[in-house]
Amino acid sequence: MIWLPAALLAGVAQAWRTAVQRRVSHDLSVNAAGVVRYLYGLPFAVMLLCGYRLVFAGPWPSPDASFLLFCLGGGLAQIIATNLLIMAFAHRNFVVGTAYSKTEAVQGAILSFLLMGERLHPLAWAGIGCGVMGVMLLSAGGRQAGFVRSLGQPAALCGIASGFFFALTAVAVRRATQMVGGGDPVLAALVVLVVTVAMQAAMQGGYLLLREPEQMRAVLRGWRVSGQVGLLSALGSACWFTGFATAPVALVRIVGQVEVVFTLGFGHFYLGERMARSEVMGLMLVVGGVVLALMGSL
Repeated sequence: MIWLPAALLAGVAQAWRTAVQRRVSHDLSVNAAGVVRYLYGLPFAVMLLCGYRLVFAGPWPSPDASFLLFCLGGGLAQIIATNLLIMAFAHRNFVVGTAYSKTEAVQGAILSFLLMGERLHPLAWAGIGCGVMGVMLLSAGGRQAGFVRSLGQPAALCGIASGFFFALTAVAVRRATQMVGGGDPVLAALVVLVVTVAMQAAMQGGYLLLREPEQMRAVLRGWRVSGQVGLLSALGSACWFTGFATAPVALVRIVGQVEVVFTLGFGHFYLGERMARSEVMGLMLVVGGVVLALMGSL
């Protein structure tokens, strides 16, 4: 059951990383804001792998070279998903874009069934649906956003597409960790993490150097805050990848969506923001969804 604490920690790290990344994204382009995660996350990913090997010695796995294709595919899908989500925000409807991107858990369950044959218990499916509805309510921040009516908005379309590519990322990462082998899923997850982040830094960093060199200079100038983003991104991805290596994609994602709950709790208890009735209902749906998903996984 290592996937459960891994998914919870991933949700915490992602919520924290998102909060910090807002400080560096105001003056950066879409690609520059994305490359911060990979360029500054790579050194920390390498340190996590080396630190794990110091504590848990053993033979290195010897994966087939074809696992690199899944790392490449997953890394590219994550870049596209992140850019689509930022584009959704750019359409001035943060609520709609975020909410529709949270359909990722449902899309991930469907993709993992179609591509990998992963089957889920009916209770797990019920939990996924319940959790997605709860997260969409929480993403609304207590406002009546009219999600169905807004389906044709650019923000909604970008959000749904973002969720699809995030789900595709998860499926590719899970397949890559399975191909690493070696009997240690945590080590496999960290190996895939380092390879994937290195590819992402090369792909998006190279594009930035060629097309937006002034943005690359801005990314390098902001190394103090960007370093925090990289650390949190590496920690969060290490937890996500560990979860994907040890459990079905959809279960990991639905539990990891508690990041929205942590964000809401931070606003309520630390910032003193009032909690709307719809947010309480969303919170109950998310918790209920996690419980159902866990019952279905036992």
